[in-house]
Amino acid sequence: MFQDIELLDLLKKHNDGAITLVDVRSPQEFAEFHIPGSINIPLFSNEERAEVGTIYTQVGPKEAKKKGLDLFSVKLPAFIEQFQSLDKERVVYCSRGGMRSKTAATVVDLMGIKVSKLEGGIRSYRKWVMQQLENYAFTQPMYVLNGYTGSGKTILLRRLKKAGYPVLDLEKMANHRGSIFGQVGLEPHKQKTFDSLLVQDLIRYENSPFLLMEGESKRIGKATLPVALHEKKEKSPQLFIHLPLEKRVEIILQEYCPEKHQAEIIEAFNRIREHVHTPVAKEIAQLLAEENFSSAVALLLQYYYDPIYEKTLQQYAENEQTHIYADDLDEALTKVVQYIGQKGA
Repeated sequence: MFQDIELLDLLKKHNDGAITLVDVRSPQEFAEFHIPGSINIPLFSNEERAEVGTIYTQVGPKEAKKKGLDLFSVKLPAFIEQFQSLDKERVVYCSRGGMRSKTAATVVDLMGIKVSKLEGGIRSYRKWVMQQLENYAFTQPMYVLNGYTGSGKTILLRRLKKAGYPVLDLEKMANHRGSIFGQVGLEPHKQKTFDSLLVQDLIRYENSPFLLMEGESKRIGKATLPVALHEKKEKSPQLFIHLPLEKRVEIILQEYCPEKHQAEIIEAFNRIREHVHTPVAKEIAQLLAEENFSSAVALLLQYYYDPIYEKTLQQYAENEQTHIYADDLDEALTKVVQYIGQKGA
């Protein structure tokens, strides 16, 4: 008979790579929020889940269970086959650790496949994530990469992370670039996913001597930073990256691929158009329509984003500002690493 497993035991095994974590909820539920590293083997499709839910509400639980069994029995051989293909101990979970995960664990166990079920389902995990965020003290020193739009801050942070530095890549966690154009070509994560990924990195770096992050606002796409993290960021040393305008334009074009997302970019620009001097806004709109993205980006930087940056700069005390001037990202990275080394980090 399968066993229930408590969340903390599951997380330890999961972090050690000892188990395969299987979410048996619908694909839509999985897409909205799941435990990082888990895979989705659903009992029901999105449409089937909706159908069973309607029967439960309008007719009753007995009829809903019967319908669920009818739907699941048809796909049972394929369901078992998917579990058999996994080469580690399996742990299943659903929303609350109820009917769906019990059903999955029961049929998998009957086939002689070792399986456990997460007690409390994903709700227990969400509760744990919120407790971690509420209790995290952010005692380590923090260094914040800031600067003009297009200065390659996110690229620098990802290079630093790849080199082993403790980086909180908040834009990756949010799957959003943090501006009005930030979701172009992306599907932003919701708050639950953001919180989950943030906790994962905070635990990974809890013994690190410092943290690195970007100078984000309180909100990134659909996600909001924890108050303690935002306050820590605002009080930490700010490393302002300065690159030539033409290099910044080049970085933005490489990152956003406007030729593939012209409609999205025009739509985003229309949301800020009224904040740009009218003749300039008209010129930018024309350039975007003509696919002259390089010139359009240059004007957007000069007449919209750079003035915003100048106001941001004034928010920080001069003794918290370090300005890094470079001709390209390689030089900027070298200087950031030198700064961190000088701080003894």
